[in-house]
Amino acid sequence: MDLRGLTIAKVRDGLTQKEFSCRELVQGYLDRIVATDQQLGAWLRASDQALTQATAIDQRLAAGQPLRPLEGVPLAVKDNIMMADQLTTAGSKILENYQAIYSATAVNKLQAAGAIVLGKTNLDEFGMGASTENSGFHSTKNPWDQSLVPGGSSGGSAVAVAADQCLAALGSDTGGSIRQPAAFCNVVGLKPTYGRVSRYGLIALASSLDQIGPLGRTVDDVATLFSVIAGPDDNDQTTRAEPVPDLNKFKTTAIKGLRIGWPKEYFGEGVDPTIVEVIEIAVKEFEKLGAKIVPVSLPHAPQGLPTYYIILPAEASSNLARYDGIRYGLSVRDGRNLEDIYRHTRARGFGAEVKRRIMVGTFSLSAGYADAYYRQAGRVRAIIREEFHQIFDQVDVLLTPTTPTLPFKLGAKTADPLTMYAADLLTVPANLANIPAISLPAGFINNLPVGMQLMAREWDEATLIKTATAYQQVTNWHLRQPPLT
Repeated sequence: MDLRGLTIAKVRDGLTQKEFSCRELVQGYLDRIVATDQQLGAWLRASDQALTQATAIDQRLAAGQPLRPLEGVPLAVKDNIMMADQLTTAGSKILENYQAIYSATAVNKLQAAGAIVLGKTNLDEFGMGASTENSGFHSTKNPWDQSLVPGGSSGGSAVAVAADQCLAALGSDTGGSIRQPAAFCNVVGLKPTYGRVSRYGLIALASSLDQIGPLGRTVDDVATLFSVIAGPDDNDQTTRAEPVPDLNKFKTTAIKGLRIGWPKEYFGEGVDPTIVEVIEIAVKEFEKLGAKIVPVSLPHAPQGLPTYYIILPAEASSNLARYDGIRYGLSVRDGRNLEDIYRHTRARGFGAEVKRRIMVGTFSLSAGYADAYYRQAGRVRAIIREEFHQIFDQVDVLLTPTTPTLPFKLGAKTADPLTMYAADLLTVPANLANIPAISLPAGFINNLPVGMQLMAREWDEATLIKTATAYQQVTNWHLRQPPLT
């Protein structure tokens, strides 16, 4: 069947009107994965239960049972989000044979809403990377040009959506890992407010920054997934009982009088001038819709990147200490004592980037250096967060590029970690400030996609999604298809 142009709403209508069965729909996506993923490498494994679940949904519909919000919708899940009795590797050899004993809260909510998980997607190992080249298994390629990276670390999820291998997907975002691949692959990606979506069942990288969020072709699909997975969870004490906005409010597109902030620090050094030109054209669309563009300043935003690359490795070095070859995962027991088990297991199980960040993080937490590095980074983070909170007294949303560059060549930055880290320049401040942010398609340069980032105050995903929806309804960038054979 033809999968192009399908949305969650169209799937619900198609199932209701019997234009296709759920089994036909799921089989279509599974066939698409087989036909295209040898080129792209978006998936680590497909589910062996998807067709059985589709048949059960067909039986529900035949019995006249009402449609749930995601009835029969075929989704992908990033492989650092656990599903009970399924392999969950976090893209690492150290968890190559690890079978999860419970499911993430976000997965449980999706499945309770009727969604079908087609399988698990590739990622940079433990989420450490901006290109999906750091996976312990294989690299993932950009569907717009297979010589280029798709972004990371949720590159597999973004590629799967862009290539019509699934209708939507879950990713995780610690410093831009949903938004950056969304921009590189011409899809929509949302990082919710920290604490809006439960992290229970997400394999931890940096616990104060990690967040689960959705990717899709349209803002409406992303909003639908968000409305399902959001909400408090007793298993995650960082979640809050903030009311989840009514989905219908997301679809209100009147933004006349909306104050859109233009932060000058996001358009300066390190940002490709051609990307700035594309974003300036997008701004004109907002002005036509009646929004007011307000120049603003976030003077400490440029300090976000170095701050992030102290906090993240420190938290990662602590979180990854649990992979010791004793409790679960890979265990290399060819040494003489316990210390040898630790050393040999971690040396063989972790990739180069993971080892690098563990060493940086351990150093920044060590005696005599914690004050100079980790605690100082915490102070700068507090300043950045306060600047964002104050700026939303002046504006309703902030508008920036999502990435400082276009998608780059596979292998171009793997030998120089600092240039790879710079890919996170424009996305990490939102994680440090705990605010929601979304990336959506905004144009093309030489047939490569450009993403636009919108940010809003804490818990105000409604304004964020409303603004993104208004833009998407007057543009067609999200409708363009990658040139896959």
